[in-house]
Amino acid sequence: MASIDPLIAVGVLAATAVTDAAYVFFNAAVAARRRVPAANWSAVWYLLSAFAVISYTENPAYVAFAAAGSWLGAYASVTWLVRPAKPRP
Repeated sequence: MASIDPLIAVGVLAATAVTDAAYVFFNAAVAARRRVPAANWSAVWYLLSAFAVISYTENPAYVAFAAAGSWLGAYASVTWLVRPAKPRP
């Protein structure tokens, strides 16, 4: 079993806590149909999750692609969810 680096352990704990908070803010923005905040929170969510990506690939360049894809996916999803307002009778 590999030894545990306390700094990495604290980093994982903090990243996980902040990732969960970003997830909540992301969902709130999606529920409110706010495209740019949802896309931004999605990108933040992926950047915080990047710790695992870097750990497995040892190449942080993939994080930029993950964040960009996350932003685009969230923006497109919320755009698709926005429905035209129904005219009032």
